[in-house]
Amino acid sequence: MEAVLILLFLIGYGTIAFEHVLKVNKAGTALCMGALCWTAYILFAGSGSMETVLEQMNEELSSIAGILLFLIGAMTIVEVVDAHDGFRLITDAIHATGKRSLLWIISLITFFLSATLDNLTTTIVMMSLIAKLVGSREDRLIFVSMVVIAANAGGAWSPIGDVTTTMLWMGKQISAGPIVARLFIPSLLSVLVPLTAFSLSMKGAVSPPADSEGQHAVMLPKHVRNIVFLMGIGILLCVPVFKAVTHLPPYVGMMLGVGILWLYTGILYRKHRGGRLKERLSVTRALHEIQLSTILFFLGILFCIGCLQHAGILAHMARWLDRLTDSQSVIVMIIGCVSSVIDNVPLVAAAQGMYTFPTNHFFWEFLAYAAGTGGSMLIIGSAAGVAAMGQEKINFIWYLKHVSGWALLGYLTGSFAYIFLYHLIYASM
Repeated sequence: MEAVLILLFLIGYGTIAFEHVLKVNKAGTALCMGALCWTAYILFAGSGSMETVLEQMNEELSSIAGILLFLIGAMTIVEVVDAHDGFRLITDAIHATGKRSLLWIISLITFFLSATLDNLTTTIVMMSLIAKLVGSREDRLIFVSMVVIAANAGGAWSPIGDVTTTMLWMGKQISAGPIVARLFIPSLLSVLVPLTAFSLSMKGAVSPPADSEGQHAVMLPKHVRNIVFLMGIGILLCVPVFKAVTHLPPYVGMMLGVGILWLYTGILYRKHRGGRLKERLSVTRALHEIQLSTILFFLGILFCIGCLQHAGILAHMARWLDRLTDSQSVIVMIIGCVSSVIDNVPLVAAAQGMYTFPTNHFFWEFLAYAAGTGGSMLIIGSAAGVAAMGQEKINFIWYLKHVSGWALLGYLTGSFAYIFLYHLIYASM
């Protein structure tokens, strides 16, 4: 049975990894992989164990549903803010014209914004900003590459900034306060290293694009845009607080936030019944715009990993890694490097099934950092990188030649910083 499950997983994973070559959507592959693994598991388990397998499946679906509901809520809120052009509150505040200063401003904004939003959404927002400010193709590639690095690092130190960090938070491997306090400096260092290197090579003023006077699709009063933006960001920031106060799962707080935003926008546009404005800015429209394929991809991956866990395969892998090295630091750093090739969602999901360390253990906190920042080493190593690759047509070899080395150096700097700080400060707390 184990050989069949591993074979199904490897075939599915290979198809996902070469999605752009095979032209096969990874969501469909993930769904097939998840369903086929559970099918093989229950068939090989035999009739005497079918009830046990079904119980395990229901348990797994209950856990996955919480993660998916959280992601759907977060994506909906971001979509509503974007539809109201709320992010102009950030973009209109940027007045720098020098390449070096603009690169620092955009990178740091991305770093902090990604901690509130997710790295994919932040990358898309910042690429839109860069397109309005930077005309040179060569300069724009550097700016976008730094956005990818900063977005991945920003998501690593926040429980709502990256899918994998959210998974660890909702799985009770980490808690919100410690992860913010302990990973902020390592994550920031992983950005500052490549940012310093790139900024030293950039001189002169930014050349704006010829058509930089673009018009916004929806013209709204400034106070409406700002209120929706502040509400959306405020809701996302309050979700960890809601969990800490009520001890309810995070998706409950996210559902409450979506409901509040839905009621507010419904009241705001109640006089526009049937109008195009209400239709374009409503939460209902936002629900149609969110990337359902991304949600289904996570469903398939997590469903598959759950099957491997219950089948005992992940436990065998953990024992193999432990025999390979007894250093948790080395194991986590290997996982981080592998995440530049393999999607970090299944890697973290696999680690959750392989290890049983207590909440806020060194392993889980370091894993949150490594899985979040390790994907920056290759352009295909993260959702943010894949989005940048598609929108800006960044060549894989160009990124490998000009960016990967600095991203690796930043990753290692942040890794050693966390290990040092943990043994110096955190271990005695």
